Amino acid sequence: MKLCLTCSSQSRADLLTLGLAVTNILAGLVWLSIRPKSISKVNPEGIECERMHSNLPNTLLSELLWAWESLSDVTCCRSLVIVYDGRCILQIGFAAESSNGNGKAVSVDADKLMQGSLYRGVMKSGVQSYLANLYLYPGKSELPFLPSNTQAVILQPLGDKGITIIGGDTVRGFTSADQAWISLIGEKLDSTLAKYVDNPPLVVQDPVFK
Repeated sequence: MKLCLTCSSQSRADLLTLGLAVTNILAGLVWLSIRPKSISKVNPEGIECERMHSNLPNTLLSELLWAWESLSDVTCCRSLVIVYDGRCILQIGFAAESSNGNGKAVSVDADKLMQGSLYRGVMKSGVQSYLANLYLYPGKSELPFLPSNTQAVILQPLGDKGITIIGGDTVRGFTSADQAWISLIGEKLDSTLAKYVDNPPLVVQDPVFK
């Protein structure tokens, strides 16, 4: 009788050990399945351009170029567009190439952009919108001036008069620190741009292509 009890206890212990081993294996497989895939940068499919209003004050121009250089140097930003007071103030970095084969960048249609759901949504909320994987958003069609393979976009409102559109070359490439910093840059640009809103309409100079 004692022998049977011992055998029964041993069998239960063996089953428990086997169950724990199987559980550990399954847990390991789950962790492997949810491990994030490595994400790499892409080369923007477009051309580099630099478009800005010809009569921008030097102080404003310097600040806009500082914002571009800072973002492109330390984040995955490869395209920057600023629309303010109904006008495209700046388009710089990579842009989509015109379909007519003239080797020029697609220009920003500010009026059409402002009628789109992306622009209206950001302006209504008044907060930054981060499209971490642009491919998944139908609204990407409202940004035809960005390279077709732009991976991520940040839409940063500039007060209640404009927006900054930042295109990146990496899916989920903008970190939380980048987003916070871009919000601060947006506040600074809004403060500077607001000083020139009442000036006569700005005239766009001939674009300079690099």
